[in-house]
Amino acid sequence: MHGTASRAQLNEFELLLEEGRRRVARKLHSRYGWYDESGVRQGGLISFVRYFWNILEPETPFVDGWPLWAMAEHLEATTEGKITRLLMNVPPGSMKSLLVNVFWPAWEWGPMGRSHFRYVTFSYSASLTERDNGKFRDLVTSEAYQRLYAAGAKGVRVRNKTTLKVYNTRTGWKLASSVGGVGTGERGDRIILDDPHNVKDAESETVRGETVRWFRESLSSRFNNDQTAFIIIMQRVHEDDVSGSILSLGLDYCHLMIPMEYEAERQSMPDGSPIETEIGWTDPRDEDGELAWPDRFSEPAVERLKKELGPYAYAGQYQQSPVPRGGGIFQRDWWQLWESEDNKFPSCDYIIASLDGAFTEDEENDPSALTIWGVFLNEQRRRRIILLGAWRKHLKFSGVRVDRLDAPTVIDGQTWMPDVVTPDMHPNVIKQRNNLYRHRCMKDWGLVEHVADSCRRFAVDLLLIEAKASGISAAQELQNRYGLERWGIQLVPVKGDKVARALAAVPTFSQCVVYAPDREWAQMVIDEMATFPRAKHDDLTDSATQAINYLRSVGLASTDEEIGAAEVEAVTLKRRLEPLYPV
Repeated sequence: MHGTASRAQLNEFELLLEEGRRRVARKLHSRYGWYDESGVRQGGLISFVRYFWNILEPETPFVDGWPLWAMAEHLEATTEGKITRLLMNVPPGSMKSLLVNVFWPAWEWGPMGRSHFRYVTFSYSASLTERDNGKFRDLVTSEAYQRLYAAGAKGVRVRNKTTLKVYNTRTGWKLASSVGGVGTGERGDRIILDDPHNVKDAESETVRGETVRWFRESLSSRFNNDQTAFIIIMQRVHEDDVSGSILSLGLDYCHLMIPMEYEAERQSMPDGSPIETEIGWTDPRDEDGELAWPDRFSEPAVERLKKELGPYAYAGQYQQSPVPRGGGIFQRDWWQLWESEDNKFPSCDYIIASLDGAFTEDEENDPSALTIWGVFLNEQRRRRIILLGAWRKHLKFSGVRVDRLDAPTVIDGQTWMPDVVTPDMHPNVIKQRNNLYRHRCMKDWGLVEHVADSCRRFAVDLLLIEAKASGISAAQELQNRYGLERWGIQLVPVKGDKVARALAAVPTFSQCVVYAPDREWAQMVIDEMATFPRAKHDDLTDSATQAINYLRSVGLASTDEEIGAAEVEAVTLKRRLEPLYPV
């Protein structure tokens, strides 16, 4: 009897302990999280994840880490109403789908008493959101969850067993859909976009463009009210992906970005202070290369990823940068800075302009781009190349031609009546009247006029135009209208794809013989080429590689090594002279 009574008491005691643990858990879960004295996040969503982890992953140990705390902290701020637009860029394997698409909705339904909330979830594939909906359903119907959060007026009781749309008895639901899928017509309190791009389709401009268009034109209207929260969590796959669209347009999103390896330059303000998100969070690391989650991704594991994925895939997926650090095919540090005391360009022996033309004023289509390059000799009498000018514009093919000025020009106290510029005019008159003409007419110019103006101003010797349909039309029009100008026009045959043409120009850049001034337009060229072939635009890159490859083909862009090798060959392999007559 004594033993039986003791066992009954022990069972009762265990039940009391279990009830005590549940009460503590409920108390912890229902609060917003905080950081303890050791800097570890406690309470709120992260404690909810720790408590229910074994329900979903009984064979996988839970690995805690500050990237998980950072995501949880921003999701809590969304629940609290401090954030309504949240963009999170994190590496694969960071538990992002489990946290955002499974644990967070279950936490809001249960501990936060918001079981009436409705969630519309999207990914590039419906199978992924249905997978997560299945896990969400398993969690909220589990015995452990039901014991804590099924009772009461706001209790969570699921009405169906499907994974497409999970309903509860308080009109709340969670719908699984895909990019462009049926869920686009649903309105929710939470819109979750988890990996909108398939990495395999990242290079397809058509697929990527359709996804971005769908995001901007369709998804943004699926809100119940002003308090509807929009959560986007993804890895970067291209400069012009959904994240790139948000960042380039300056949309009002709180941006949490966690690269696998810390990069102080990207994550710091100009004064060196760390960049803060809207809730004051900063990356806790301070040394370049420091790993985000060494307990989950060790240094050997990260090195294996780099080798297996290659620089482009690793940079996008794990560093949240569409191109490797320092640039992709064209490294930023290959460019040499041109500086001079008089702020002038060097005297160039040969100047070329290179056109990549597109005839459209539509901002959604490709722009036209022109780069201008000069060949000069440095102090060691070695040939060098310098970027003299560049522009990128959306232009119609041709504009209105205006040859006369409507107002007189006053120069040095003398009034000059409106007339066309003639060679016998005073040089100051010619210069100022040309400037007046440009400012007056430029608003009406098209591609042809802009190209002609640039060739005149830079005293171009040769204009290169790609020999494609649009380029041939431009060349013909320029020849007809400006055939008597000092600059010639040459159509360049298209050989290979864009990447192949870029690789052909790499030796010239990698030998550090190309210069550029510290100007905004020059930086535009450098930035685009550094992100090629994953840049939003590639027009300036196409223009630049066309110019450099032409200069290489005519012997004006040889590297110092090539020149040195040719000089050695000329001396050591000189053909022996044969006698003119038998001896």
